[in-house]
Amino acid sequence: MATDQHTLARLFATIEARKGADPTSSYTAKLFGKGKAKIAQKLGEEATETVIAAMQGDTAEIAAESADLLYHLLVLWAETGVAPDDVWAILDQREGTSGIAEKASRKE
Repeated sequence: MATDQHTLARLFATIEARKGADPTSSYTAKLFGKGKAKIAQKLGEEATETVIAAMQGDTAEIAAESADLLYHLLVLWAETGVAPDDVWAILDQREGTSGIAEKASRKE
């Protein structure tokens, strides 16, 4: 089974469906119940764990932590009203632009 943007879209739809669900039966609903600050904190924790796995060179752990990181990022998007298509559109706009040129184009 291929995992791609469609997998993320399905996961995002599942996450959205958990809004208002019983937090005792859904980790996602529990995160939503704790609010944006807690969701952002969890995202930061997962990012740190991904970095640690990368520094240790453990590819299996990098993959596992990356999955956790993407999940928590999608929860944060859902909490803040960002749709995956919003992010894909920005990535599409940046495609073919050097990272240096893109950063230089941002307003300070």
